[in-house]
Amino acid sequence: MLKPEVPAAVRRLNVLLTEVDEDNAREPSALPGWSRAHLLAHIGNFGDAMTRQVTEALEGRQADMYDGGPPARNAAIESDAAKPVDELTGHITEALGNLVTAWERVDDWSRPIRHRNGTLADTVLNAWREVDVHAADLDLSYTTDDWSQDFCMHLLAFLRPRVPEGTRLVLQAPGVRWAHGEGDRLVIEGKLTDLTAWMAGRQPRGPLTGDLPELSPWP
Repeated sequence: MLKPEVPAAVRRLNVLLTEVDEDNAREPSALPGWSRAHLLAHIGNFGDAMTRQVTEALEGRQADMYDGGPPARNAAIESDAAKPVDELTGHITEALGNLVTAWERVDDWSRPIRHRNGTLADTVLNAWREVDVHAADLDLSYTTDDWSQDFCMHLLAFLRPRVPEGTRLVLQAPGVRWAHGEGDRLVIEGKLTDLTAWMAGRQPRGPLTGDLPELSPWP
């Protein structure tokens, strides 16, 4: 089903986009190697690609996430990052708006899609992660400190494959305890948003205590 948190995240991102201008768009984002313009290009292209996953599934078909696979995806980001900011932000608003509209047509969330061999229900969660994580990556007024507890718990569940093999990783935050894995017990303490940011490969905004292991790649 369409979680209300996801259209809300899209609306929040659209407001955040008003903080981007031609100058700061060319500055580094919080994602190493990418400017804010690179992130904007990626988010817009993601919106188009995920909309196609939904619309094709509604017609009983499946399609690749990106034509040409990862190389074409990466090339498009590099090329599109040079576009004017108004074009980049307008693309995001249109693409994610189309995605929300496509979701409103869904009558069966179990319909399969090709991306990650998932279902239409997975497109909602995928978009939630992309929008909220990259909104923080833009390094503007929205940060990982603004992630909700529900979003943090969802993202941690998705990132379970990052827990190193042979480790029982325990993340302890005020009022929240999360654990995954089997093996040597390793406890990391901090705010939930900081623990989640670290698991997502982002710089925590506050301190973490404990021996931080090297995490496995994103799933």
